[in-house]
Amino acid sequence: MINRNISLNKGTYKQPNIFGYYGNFGGAYIPEMLHRNVEELREKYINIMYEESFQKEFHALLKDYVGRPSPLYFATRLSAHYNTKIYLKREDLNHTGAHKINNAIGQVLLAQRLGKKRIIAETGAGQHGVATATVCALKGIECVVYMGVKDIERQAPNVARMKMLGATVVPARSGSQTLKDATNEAIRDWINNPTDTHYVIGSVVGPHPYPDMVARFQSVISEEMRGQLKEQTGNEMPSKIIACVGGGSNAAGAFYHFLEDLNVELIAVEAAGLGVKSGHSAATTQLGKPGVLHGSKSLVMQTDDGQVIEPHSISAGLDYPGIGPLHAHLFESGRANF
Repeated sequence: MINRNISLNKGTYKQPNIFGYYGNFGGAYIPEMLHRNVEELREKYINIMYEESFQKEFHALLKDYVGRPSPLYFATRLSAHYNTKIYLKREDLNHTGAHKINNAIGQVLLAQRLGKKRIIAETGAGQHGVATATVCALKGIECVVYMGVKDIERQAPNVARMKMLGATVVPARSGSQTLKDATNEAIRDWINNPTDTHYVIGSVVGPHPYPDMVARFQSVISEEMRGQLKEQTGNEMPSKIIACVGGGSNAAGAFYHFLEDLNVELIAVEAAGLGVKSGHSAATTQLGKPGVLHGSKSLVMQTDDGQVIEPHSISAGLDYPGIGPLHAHLFESGRANF
C-alpha cells in the first residue's frame, strides 16, 4: 500500500506538503469560484482513495477491465544493439491504448463518491480523452472533452472513438489550439459548473491535490515494475528508468516507487521540437522559468513579462508549455535528468 502520510515540511519526492508543494513548486492558484471544489477534493481525496471499498473496485477494474498488470517485455534485439538489458513497460497494451486509463478510472470513481453527475476533461493526443470517455460510458456519466482544433485534426481516430463512446468533444480555438488551450477551456467550464461537475485532469499538473492524486493513481506502473523486475531478473531495482514528459503523468507513474531509491537514475525526455534553441520547442526545463500555469507554480515557458510561449512538438500531448510541479522539483533538486 502506498504511504498515505503527507509531510508538513517541504514535502518529499513522493508527496507534497500540506499546501501541495514539492520543494519550491506546487500549490493551488485558483479563482475564488473553484475554491470550494478544490478544497473539497483536498480534504477528501486521501480518505476516499484508501477506503477498502474504493481500493477493491479500483483494483478489480484495473485487473479485469484494463487488463493489468501490463507486461514488462525484454527487448532482445534492442538490448543486443546497445549491449545492455532494456525492458519495455507496455502501457500501450492497456484497454484504450495508454497509461491514461489508470488515472481516469481512479478519478471517475472518486467523482462518484463525491456525488458528481458530470465529468469534463482536456486532452492533447486524445488518449486521456478516450480513457475518460470510456470510463464515463462504463459508469453511465455525462462526459465533455475539450481538445485543441489542431489536435482534433491530427488525432481524428481518437476523436471518433470519444464520440462513439458518447462523449461531447468541444474544440478549443484560442492560442495554439493545442493542449494548453484545451486545458484553459476545461477550467472555464468548471468555473461555470462548480456544483455537479468534476474535472478529470489527465496529467500531474493543476492545483493541489491533482498532481499528487494523479501520481498516486499512476503509481501502479512502478509498483508493477518492481515486482516484474524481481521475477525476471532477481533484482527489483533497475539502473535507469526512462520516460517521456509533457505534463508528466507517464513519468510520474514510472518513477513513483523508485523516487527515494537514489541509486536508480531517473531520465525524463522532453520534446525538443525543431531544436531547443529554435523557438519551436517544448523542452520546459531547458527553456522555462518559475511561474504559475493552470493552477500551480512550476516551470513555465514564458516571456519576460510572463506571457506563455507557445510550445511546439510533432507529438500531440508533449507540446505543453509547463511541467508538473513534481517534475520541476525533480529537475531543480537534480534527482532526475531532463
